[in-house]
Amino acid sequence: MKKKEGMYVHFSIDEVNWNVIAPLVVLSLILLFTALISLYKAEETKGPKWMWVLIIIFMQMIGPIVYFVIGRKDR
Repeated sequence: MKKKEGMYVHFSIDEVNWNVIAPLVVLSLILLFTALISLYKAEETKGPKWMWVLIIIFMQMIGPIVYFVIGRKDR
């Protein structure tokens, strides 16, 4: 953020480095949809499915990873 007269001014959209942001957004969306599809198809999970939906959606990139590592039952 740039400082101007004691106040913070937000960056404009032109100042964002899209070469870094775009792959992270795509990766996050892929993880999100893959985790939600896996959860939908799962017969059993460790914990209620509604809880995993909230974790996957609201914890951004970490939520789907936590679901894949902890939430799925062993097959």
